Amino acid sequence: MEDKRFIPLLRNSIRNNWNLPALSDYNDEPFYYYKDVAREIVKLHMLFDAMNLQKGDRVAICGRNSSHWAITFFATMTYGAIPTSILHDFSGENIQNIVNHSEARILVAAEQVWTKVDPMMMPAVETILLMEDFSIQKANSAELIQIRSEWKTILNEKYPQGLTADDVYFHEEKADDLVVLNYTSGTTSTPKGVMLPSRSLWSNIQLTFDRMPFIKPGDSIVSMLPMAHMYGLTVEILMGFSMGCHVHFLPRIPSPQVILEAFAKYNPIVAISVPLIIEKIVQSKVFPELKKQPAKFLLSMSFTRKRVLKKIKEKLLPLFGTNLNQVIIGGAALNKEVGRFLTEIGFPYTVGYGMTECGPLITFISWEKFKPESCGQIVDRMEAKVDSPDPENVEGELIVRGDNTMLGYFKNQEQTDAIMTEDGWLHTGDLVTMDKDNFVFIKGRCKSVILGPSGQNIYPEEIEDLLNNSPYVAEALIIEENRKLIALIYPDKEYLEKQNTKEKNIHSVFASEIKSVNKRLPDFSRIANFRLQKEEFEKTPKRSIKRFLYQR
Repeated sequence: MEDKRFIPLLRNSIRNNWNLPALSDYNDEPFYYYKDVAREIVKLHMLFDAMNLQKGDRVAICGRNSSHWAITFFATMTYGAIPTSILHDFSGENIQNIVNHSEARILVAAEQVWTKVDPMMMPAVETILLMEDFSIQKANSAELIQIRSEWKTILNEKYPQGLTADDVYFHEEKADDLVVLNYTSGTTSTPKGVMLPSRSLWSNIQLTFDRMPFIKPGDSIVSMLPMAHMYGLTVEILMGFSMGCHVHFLPRIPSPQVILEAFAKYNPIVAISVPLIIEKIVQSKVFPELKKQPAKFLLSMSFTRKRVLKKIKEKLLPLFGTNLNQVIIGGAALNKEVGRFLTEIGFPYTVGYGMTECGPLITFISWEKFKPESCGQIVDRMEAKVDSPDPENVEGELIVRGDNTMLGYFKNQEQTDAIMTEDGWLHTGDLVTMDKDNFVFIKGRCKSVILGPSGQNIYPEEIEDLLNNSPYVAEALIIEENRKLIALIYPDKEYLEKQNTKEKNIHSVFASEIKSVNKRLPDFSRIANFRLQKEEFEKTPKRSIKRFLYQR
C-alpha cells in the first residue's frame, strides 16, 4: 500500500541530497545547501517550541518569493503546524482579515508586508517574525527573545559534532491530515481558505516523479510564480525540492527579458510559466520577425516553410537555457495562435490545468504525448466526468474526485457544500470536452459564459485570445453591457512607442484591430465597442484577470 504522505518526501530529499545546493535568491544571495535548510528548520523549530506552538496551529506566511519563504513553509509543516500562505500583493486590510480568519498565532512577514499591516488589528497573533532574518517584531515571551538571540549557540551545544542527515526527524502526519491552508484570491469571489491534506501534496509530487524521470538531483529550477499560490508552490518549489533540485528564486513575476536572463544564467531543466509570459516572448521576439521579408515569403511556400520553422526553433530554444527538457504552462489557457505555432515548430511545451482546490493538478502530460489545444490528460489517482450527454463533442462542467482534492474550505461549510458532493466529487466550474483518452479541452468557465441574443453561448476567453494576438494589445477583457460585447483593452505601451504612434491616432489603431478581430467572429459574438484601460487589470495569484471587478 502506498504511503500517501508528503512530509516524508521532504525528509528523504534533505537526507539524500545533504551536500547539494538547495535554495538561493536571485544573484545567489543567500545560498543554502540541503544541509543548511535542515539547520534553519531546526532553528525555527526551537522558536516554535519557545512559543508553545501546538500541532495544527496556523502560521501565516506572507512575502515575495525567497529562500526564507520556503524555509518558513518547510519548518512550519515539518513541525506539525499548518502553513497558511497569503499573497503579498493583497492590501494590508486583506492580509489582516485573512490572518484573523485563519486564527494564526504566528505571522512571518516580509518587510514590505510588515509596513502595511497593523499588529493591533490582528489580536490573535502572538508573535511576528520578519522573514528576511527571522528577527522578532512582536513577542509575549521573554524566553523566545532569549532563544532567538542565542539560537546558533544553543544549536551548536545540542549538536556538538554538527547536525547530520541522521539527526533529521520531522512530524509524522496521516494522509488525510490538513497540512496547508492556502488563501486564494478567487477569480469570481472573495478570498477563501482551501484546506489541503497531505495526500494532495503527495499525489501532485508523485506524479512528477512518475512522469518526469529526466529530472535529477542537482538540476536547476527557476521559481518565478507566486509561492502563495498552489501552482507556483507545488510545481516549482515542492516538486523541485523533493527531487533534489537547486531552486533559484526570482523575487516577483518579472519582465520576459529578466526571465530570459535568469534562464541563460541558471539553465533550468524545466521552465514553469503562466501563458502570459510565453505569449509575450513569442509575440514580441518571434512573430514580428515572421512578418518581415524574406521570412514572410519563405513561410508562404510549402517547400521552404519547414526549413524556416526549423531555424526558428533553433533560435527560440536557447532562450530558455542549455539544459531545457520542456516548458510547462499552466494557470490559464494558452493563446491558440501561439500554441499552434509552438506545435508546428516542434517546441517542447505542454499545458497543464488545475485549481487550488486540487493542490493544484487536474490534468498534465509530458510534452511528447501532449495533444495540441488540450490542457493535458487527467492525472493519476484522479477520476473525472463531464456533465454532458456527449462529453467528446458537447461541453459540460468538469467534475473530479481523487487524492488531489481538498478537505474543504476553512470555517465555511456552505461554500464547501456548494462545490463538493458528499461522496467527494468536486465541481470545477469549468466547461470542457474530454476525449476517449481523457484529454481535456477547456471551453470556458461556467460563470464567464455570456448568453448571446438568440441563446448562443459566447465564451469571452476565445474573443480575448484573438485580441491578445495583436502586438498593440497587452491584455484584453470582454464584458457584457446592455446586451452588447465590450472590449476592455490595456495597450502595449512599449509597442506603441516603438511604432511612433501619435496620441491622436491611438483610438483609430485599436478601432482597426477590433474590426480585424470581428471579421473572424460570428455575428452574435462580435465586439460592439471598446475602452482603453490606463492600468493593468487586477489579477489573481495565477495571473488570471479578476473578471468580477470589471463586469458592471
